[in-house]
Amino acid sequence: MAAHWDDLRVFLAVAREESLSAAGRRLNVDPATVGRRVARLETAFDAPLFVKSPTGYALTDAGQRLMGHALRVEQSLQEATEEMVGQSTGLSGQIRIGAPDGVANFLLPQVCARIAEDNPDLDIQIVALPRVVNLSRREADLVVAVSAPTAGRLTVQKITDYKLHLAAARWYLRNHPKITSVEDLKDHVVTGYIPDMIFDKELDYLSEVGVERVRLASNSASVQFNWVRVGSGIGVVHDFAIPSARGVVKVLDDEISLTRSFYLIRHADDRRLERLNRFAEALCDGMRQEVAHLEGQT
Repeated sequence: MAAHWDDLRVFLAVAREESLSAAGRRLNVDPATVGRRVARLETAFDAPLFVKSPTGYALTDAGQRLMGHALRVEQSLQEATEEMVGQSTGLSGQIRIGAPDGVANFLLPQVCARIAEDNPDLDIQIVALPRVVNLSRREADLVVAVSAPTAGRLTVQKITDYKLHLAAARWYLRNHPKITSVEDLKDHVVTGYIPDMIFDKELDYLSEVGVERVRLASNSASVQFNWVRVGSGIGVVHDFAIPSARGVVKVLDDEISLTRSFYLIRHADDRRLERLNRFAEALCDGMRQEVAHLEGQT
């Protein structure tokens, strides 16, 4: 019995979501149907494709081998659609972007909203995750990252540099000891990442600043920023986030200034997809303009 694309599409959804119910939601079908489709594929290939693990459905060796073939089929269908339909004046369909939660919360919404406004037939999804997004499993079509990967069949494009500074709410500074040097931070509540949950070395800001103790810690940059915003403490924040919070100001900005970079990561095979090429260009241009605009306000 030959495998059909509809079954392969279900297989890819389960491989990416690691759950029958999540795959069903992604495809808008019930989990029982997802399970039957997977079983039909397993019968066709006379091999188990998934094993149920404590974290969900994991690919077996046979599933890993099928994954590569299924991805190539998916890629070929996307290329065929673009070639046969041709390019209209606007973008259409669905595009999913993966990004760390800081950029996903404070930068991508306004950039993507403008792209969507210019392309009414385009649906944009932002996946904000405090970890590296897996492009090989197609968790996203494109990924914004804070460091460039060195392995995998990926294309990497630097988008722009951005700055970070220590910041605090004005009323917090008025009601706590004065800060004139890094040494003074020992008398203050410092917010930052949970050390053993930093998923990229570029996010280890406080070790660069010289702060040893983090009294309020989270794996989310947005949670850290909200602690600063409500006056719970002082922390390293993105300059492009500061204009979104009234009353938050830089601290020791002449002494401490960090520079990081954003990179756009794509699967190497996607370079042939003109639709994604055009979206990537619009996204990068929009991010550069927005970073320059928001940093100028601080």
